[in-house]
Amino acid sequence: MSEIVQVIAQELNVQPLQVAAAVKLLDEGATVPFIARYRKEVTGGLDDGHLRTLESRLIYLRELNERRAVILKSIKEQEKLTPQLESSILAATSKTDLEELYLPYKPKRRTKGQIAIEAGLEPLADSLLADLTLNPDNEAEKYLNAEHNINIGKDALDGARYILMERFAVDAELLKKIRTYLWQNATLDSAVIEGKQQEGAKFADYFEFSENLNSIPSHRALAVFRGRNEGILTATLNADPQAEEGATHSAVEVMIADHYGFEWQGRAAETWLKQVIKWTWRIKISTHMETELFAQVRDGAEDNAIKVFATNLKDLLMAAPAGAKATIGLDPGIRTGVKVAVVDNTGKVLDTAVIYPHEPQNAWDKSKRTLANLARKHKAQLISIGNGTGSRETDKLVGELMKDEAELKLVKVMVNEAGASVYSASETAALEFPNMDVSLRGAVSIARRLQDPLAELVKIEPKSIGVGQYQHDVSQSMLARALDAVVEDCVNAVGVDLNMASVPLLTRVSGLNKTLAQNIVEFRDSNGRFQNRSELKKVTRLGPKAFEQCAGFLRIADGDNPLDASSVHPEAYPVVKKIVEANQVAVNELIGNSTKLKALKAADYTDEKFGLPTVTDIIKELDKPGRDPRPEFKTATFKEGVDSINDLKVGMKLEGVVTNVTNFGAFIDVGVHQDGLVHISAMSETFIDDPRKVVKAGDIVKVKVTEVDVARKRIGFTMRLNDEVHATASDNKAKGNPNQTKRGAGNNRGKSGGGQKSFGGNSLGGGAMGNAFAEAFAKAKK
Repeated sequence: MSEIVQVIAQELNVQPLQVAAAVKLLDEGATVPFIARYRKEVTGGLDDGHLRTLESRLIYLRELNERRAVILKSIKEQEKLTPQLESSILAATSKTDLEELYLPYKPKRRTKGQIAIEAGLEPLADSLLADLTLNPDNEAEKYLNAEHNINIGKDALDGARYILMERFAVDAELLKKIRTYLWQNATLDSAVIEGKQQEGAKFADYFEFSENLNSIPSHRALAVFRGRNEGILTATLNADPQAEEGATHSAVEVMIADHYGFEWQGRAAETWLKQVIKWTWRIKISTHMETELFAQVRDGAEDNAIKVFATNLKDLLMAAPAGAKATIGLDPGIRTGVKVAVVDNTGKVLDTAVIYPHEPQNAWDKSKRTLANLARKHKAQLISIGNGTGSRETDKLVGELMKDEAELKLVKVMVNEAGASVYSASETAALEFPNMDVSLRGAVSIARRLQDPLAELVKIEPKSIGVGQYQHDVSQSMLARALDAVVEDCVNAVGVDLNMASVPLLTRVSGLNKTLAQNIVEFRDSNGRFQNRSELKKVTRLGPKAFEQCAGFLRIADGDNPLDASSVHPEAYPVVKKIVEANQVAVNELIGNSTKLKALKAADYTDEKFGLPTVTDIIKELDKPGRDPRPEFKTATFKEGVDSINDLKVGMKLEGVVTNVTNFGAFIDVGVHQDGLVHISAMSETFIDDPRKVVKAGDIVKVKVTEVDVARKRIGFTMRLNDEVHATASDNKAKGNPNQTKRGAGNNRGKSGGGQKSFGGNSLGGGAMGNAFAEAFAKAKK
């Protein structure tokens, strides 16, 4: 365990004592939000980012150690464990290195090499390897054996070849050299399978594609792998991208020869040995390396895609809430009508309806009257409009309503409805609204996600919220774990109203699970609102450990103790008592009194249990109790008369909302039912290497239209509003893909290494960025 602590401490650039303390807390059942917030003294101030990485690495390294123990035991039982091998196994820092060391000792099915050894051919292989002056044909004649079907010299030489091939192919040191070389120099190549061009049109960017293995962006790698999985593309490892045409030996074959110190001097056995090496690479090692390195590329791409998704999800969950205001939610539809739900300032459903302002009924005026009557009846202040099909038409309806009924003082907001339909049909929605039509549940969700996006979106499976990049192509278990961590961190950063929170929201609170959340709601339903945090201890199955973990994140407004409305943990109430008594002031008079609080010295109230970080946090919290870390609520205004992609013109300036941020840019909703892309090169006047340095999901931005491709439903924007843009001869004409690197097109392949030595004689990947952005990409490269 001490070794794991040292490794993690070095990776995080923190002290081993900090890591050891965090590991102990995690093993005792503490959650990351709890440790980050309430155990700063213990961990030396590790934040939630450090702790999430620590937790992930702890799992990996423990699994590595478990596998290490199994391997050592297996080799010991075979009586083949040497001190040197044991030292190498103990020093292995990755699962890949560990498995390659184990490869020669791993129980295998009966191979051709083993059969050859059983036939007595190992001495032949060893003698030819040791003395290249020997004549292979003459030596082979000494090993003819009819009992083992070795009837001619060729049979014996083939058997010796298999023995050496298998020996070379499990040499851990050699494999490590080859893997390093390939990672630095090889390319991932893809091509379309003949006859699949039309079926796989969405993969057109990868019909003839080649990119360095160690630098291919995650979205392009995942696109190639998806194309292969769907039977559209081939994906191959090109080990010699710089090899001259007609070359007879690969760079890796040279490496194998160098590794064993073979020199070619025209001796009798050299031709045979060269063939052994060639077969070793082409039959044994190349397939193994392609599988392993492709897995490495995929793992890196998945990690990157999951990080992108997690960042976007965090930004969306932490978006500004409109607040506790009566809201009308509209789930737009054309022929099926617009579903309407009215919720009060607590999110409780007051009324529902369906209106038909659009084709074929065109009950425009009647629909406006219905909405006006609902707004008056329930004193609604906000109208939340889902951004799906029919949203701009519905937005126009609401705009007219607001002009006709100005005294209602309504505010309309277009919200991202991603996941609303998933929620509508979910078990959570069915339990919450058992007697409500499924179609109306979506309108409720749309209304509530404007009031408080976090409280509503926690009811939806994170990957259904629609802010990911290739979420269906990555490890679903890793994705779920990462996204659950994001949701947990966001919920606990904001805090939860104990007397209003739903079961899904409570489930995400530190220390609680679905059962405990359900028990809290049932207790609340039976006994009325909680008056203080101590009453949580009366909830069935909520023991001392769960109370410790959750209490600080659960808030009670207007309860018995004003501290229960803050993030001050009940265990720290004695600190507040000490402050109150020392300053002869009531708690109510101290809370929010910035003048008094700024005059306090945190060091005066520390003790053995509560150190300076905790006391400092307590004083800050008393200044602004229950403060919400989310930003101030703002709305975007879509341009009147711009309702579809056909209304867009190059040079047009618009306001929009960032819906998704990827590694190559950001997608913007300007209200035309098709998000457009601001490429990373058009996001700032200065160079940036990460779009998240400029925008995040939910931001309101101003953009200028640079290109419109109606046929392919692609829109290009720039955030550099002073850039000059010009319409092309045909806005609908598709252009070349800036991401694609053609074979032989001068791609930077990396160093050639030993390859030159004489051997002896919102669409997919780059398409998501859009073929229409070649000019912007070219400018960025310049």
